[in-house]
Amino acid sequence: MSKKSCSVCERTFMVRFSYQVQRTSEAMFYFCSQNCQEKHLRADSQSVCSHCDASFEMLYAYQQMNLDGVTHHFCSESCRRDMLEEQSRHQKKIKKIAVLNQKGGTGKTTTSVNISAALAQLGQRVLLVDFDAQSNVGVSLGLSSPRTISDVLLNDAHPADCIINVSENFDAIISSTSLSSVEADLVRVREGRNRVLSHRMTPVTNYDVVILDCSPSLSVLNQNTLTYADYILIPVSCDYLSLVGVRNIMRTLKRVNEVLLSQVDVIGVVPTFYGLSQQCTDETMKSLLAFFKDKVLHPVRVDPALRQAPMHKQTIFEYAPESTGASDYFNLAKQLLEILERPEEQSMSRETDR
Repeated sequence: MSKKSCSVCERTFMVRFSYQVQRTSEAMFYFCSQNCQEKHLRADSQSVCSHCDASFEMLYAYQQMNLDGVTHHFCSESCRRDMLEEQSRHQKKIKKIAVLNQKGGTGKTTTSVNISAALAQLGQRVLLVDFDAQSNVGVSLGLSSPRTISDVLLNDAHPADCIINVSENFDAIISSTSLSSVEADLVRVREGRNRVLSHRMTPVTNYDVVILDCSPSLSVLNQNTLTYADYILIPVSCDYLSLVGVRNIMRTLKRVNEVLLSQVDVIGVVPTFYGLSQQCTDETMKSLLAFFKDKVLHPVRVDPALRQAPMHKQTIFEYAPESTGASDYFNLAKQLLEILERPEEQSMSRETDR
């Protein structure tokens, strides 16, 4: 998907494999072949094993690996294998939640931002990823960066190079309008186009929760988020049209689980704009409870402060910590955390009962 010039022989080539890119604190290196990578390694062959601290001479391509933006070196295949197993354990511990509703105006970004902030306050290490070309996460929090999620998808940057710290325990990767053109590139990919995000985010291991703020569509980009995510969180505004969007999402989830062979479950449904109209609220809650039962989570009441906070580039907890919006999102985050911390056996049993 991305053409580069080989750092050794200067030949132009298409980056297709992880070994073809090496990031160090000084520069980025690209290799058209394993032979060129090995030549580069031999140029500075004395290294220290990242696993056992032994000094050794770099001879083979397998003796280096990039994790969380840092290049690690290994004296043997067993040390590399042990590090990979450790990485895999960390990766499995991360809980990845896609916030999605096909209908716009349901409070997706407001929910993504404030759920992330609340989970961070509860001691979770949180990464919020904006997967909408409108860049509402960056706008809401006053964030800017030359590197965005587009660069991660194109393999032009390691995820670690795109991360911005928002507050304690809370980081973000923002989006940009270039995400629309990235989607066009993904559509042309013949094989594995729905798993590009999963592949690019593999090195990200040092978080407890990853929240993905999705666009109001069922595009190739959102199919990537659903393939990467473990759960989907659905904000539903208390009106009829929002329920139509939920039905479309459930059809897509069935396709993802059956056709793409990737299991993603609905962790919960969040009623938003609760109380704006009593009749619409009652009808929406009745429909949600009938279909989703105990997956209907703590509602978020109508609160002007939730609309005002982004104007001040703040979360609701910074802008109006005593507001009903802050209270609702904090209680919602606690509820989500309780679900995420349930033993896996109980969760599987509960899904079987349904």
